[in-house]
Amino acid sequence: MAEVTTPTSADANNGPKSFLDLGSFVGDLNAEDETASDDISLEGLEEELQECETDDVVANILSKGTTLREYAKGVENNLRQVELDSIQDYIKESDNLVSLHDQIRDCDMILSQMETLLSGFQDEIGSISSDIKILQEKSMDMGLRLKNRKVAESKLAKFVEDIIVPPRMIDIIVDGEVNEEYMRTLEILSKKLKFADADPMVKTSKALKDVQPELEKLRQKAVSKVFDFMVQKLYALRKPKTNIQILQQSILLKYKYILSFLKEHGKEVYLEVRAAYIDTMNKVLSAQFRAYIQALEKLQLDIATSNDLIGVETRSTGLFSRGREPLKNRSAVFALGERINILKEIDEPPLIPHIAEASSKKYPYEVLFRSLHKLLMDTASSEYLFCDDFFGEEAMFYDIFAGPFSVIDEHFGTILPNSFDAIGLLLMIRIIHQHQLVMSRRRIPCLDSYLDKVNIALWPRFKMVFDLHLNSLRNANIRTLWEDDVHPHYVIRRYAEFTASLIHLNVEYGDGQLELNLERLRMAVDDLLVKLAQMFAKQKLQTVFLINNYDMTISVLKEAGPDGGKIQQHFEELLKNNTAIFVEELLLEHFSDLIKFVKTRGSEDSSSSTERPITIAEVEPIVKDFANRWKAAIELMHNDVITSFSNFLCGMDILRAALTQLLLYYTRLSDCIKRINGGSTLNKDLVSISSIMYEIRKYSRAF
Repeated sequence: MAEVTTPTSADANNGPKSFLDLGSFVGDLNAEDETASDDISLEGLEEELQECETDDVVANILSKGTTLREYAKGVENNLRQVELDSIQDYIKESDNLVSLHDQIRDCDMILSQMETLLSGFQDEIGSISSDIKILQEKSMDMGLRLKNRKVAESKLAKFVEDIIVPPRMIDIIVDGEVNEEYMRTLEILSKKLKFADADPMVKTSKALKDVQPELEKLRQKAVSKVFDFMVQKLYALRKPKTNIQILQQSILLKYKYILSFLKEHGKEVYLEVRAAYIDTMNKVLSAQFRAYIQALEKLQLDIATSNDLIGVETRSTGLFSRGREPLKNRSAVFALGERINILKEIDEPPLIPHIAEASSKKYPYEVLFRSLHKLLMDTASSEYLFCDDFFGEEAMFYDIFAGPFSVIDEHFGTILPNSFDAIGLLLMIRIIHQHQLVMSRRRIPCLDSYLDKVNIALWPRFKMVFDLHLNSLRNANIRTLWEDDVHPHYVIRRYAEFTASLIHLNVEYGDGQLELNLERLRMAVDDLLVKLAQMFAKQKLQTVFLINNYDMTISVLKEAGPDGGKIQQHFEELLKNNTAIFVEELLLEHFSDLIKFVKTRGSEDSSSSTERPITIAEVEPIVKDFANRWKAAIELMHNDVITSFSNFLCGMDILRAALTQLLLYYTRLSDCIKRINGGSTLNKDLVSISSIMYEIRKYSRAF
């Protein structure tokens, strides 16, 4: 048998590493196997041996130098010894095994008994389960019957509660006072009456047949009683000096349910109460507004009559109408002034006539107009909301206010045809617009149609009065109006104030039609102003007259607002043109020779081959004349301007313009002299430009 060699450390250091020679083992195995059969195939043995080469157990066996057969015998011997040892162990434990067998048999018997017992329990449990199921079904049936009985009981209880008439309710309805408890009882009665009429099955019940006559008697008694009560309350509204709004809010609204009860169970009586309320409030409010209007009429200050027109001569106006208060300034007829403040007092309380009368105050009609309509708005708003809350009907408001509207229309019908105050009419139009906004913010539409109607009535009247002013300018008698005075004419002042007032009232509204009418008025006053100017014999006076009136008009328009619009621009252009004309006329009056020379010969070149060149002899008189009297002439011009123009600032602007133009003319003259041969001989007579500038600055500083 081959030996297995194991490498030592010496072998590892001194030579190549040794390895197992499996071939020798295979050779031994084949040689010693005498019982091997010739039919055994050793195919693949080589591969299996190579695989076993890496097996740890095989390698361990071979490393000990033991042959496989010997190793197999050793293993067999070991197994046999283990078997003998096991048999000895079983023999030793035989008693215990017998005891264990007996115990197992006893356990089988006990388990068999328990199986029998549990089988009996299972049968009994099955029987109990069947009983429980039966009980459960009975319980569900009883629960359903109980639920149905409860439902029936609740419906029956409700039916009994709804159909029964308690004695207490009868006592309250028949004998009780109308108060909060009475109204609560009315609610109960109303529910019972509705219940009796609502369900057809209830109508066929015998219980209802017994109770219905009593319910009907109670309904009739309640309707009669609350009708008498409401009529009594309505009569309280007719008492003099009654505060209707307080009575409505504090008393009537507490009994609002009475009206609901009558609507449902006494329609005819409800209509009687409604009609009685409408009739009462119609008469009460009509009387109140009539009395208020009569008191306001005593406070009225008449502003204008049919003769108070822009183009009417002052001395031709008639006597004031009855009750007319004289005005300190007649121009107040056309000037807006403090009357504009009424638009800032839209939300102020109405006037209290007796207080105003005690202080002997008089007011333009637009103040009374605002006060009247403020009272109308407040009263109408209160009544409209009350009708909606108390009666649940908004439409009845218009039946109630038919009377007050008629009273106000009657008053307005007498005032409007006699109103010739265009500014007041436009103020009333603006007041109506503001009142419409107030009602819109309140979200109360009850006065929409009325305010529209008033607005529609005011515009044609304003247009008619405006046309009267326009025609007064177009048809004005020039000879009657003309005065031998170059200062602003009173008719033009009226126009300026009137136009400024209307422009001011149109700033926030931008009414295009009004702007067109103002343009027509402007064209008429332009024509009138030119005709008045032509009445002056001298052209200079005509120009002065126009300048004074244009300047005054512009000043008045500027007071109305920073932006006078197209009309102001138009007059500014006219003022500019006429100022230039006046400056030329003023300079021609004092320096005619100088101006004529500069305009005709000043642009000629003395060195050019003209037929008649400029000579010293031609220029010298002009230069000497200017040097001798230019200061005196300027002083005369100053005095002339001071006396001619009513607006001092305007006059000074014109004087500065004239002096500036004079400086330009004289500068051109000086330049012309420099171009003349021998012109230097005139230098001693020429006034220096600085001297003229000094004089101009002197007048500028003075003013």
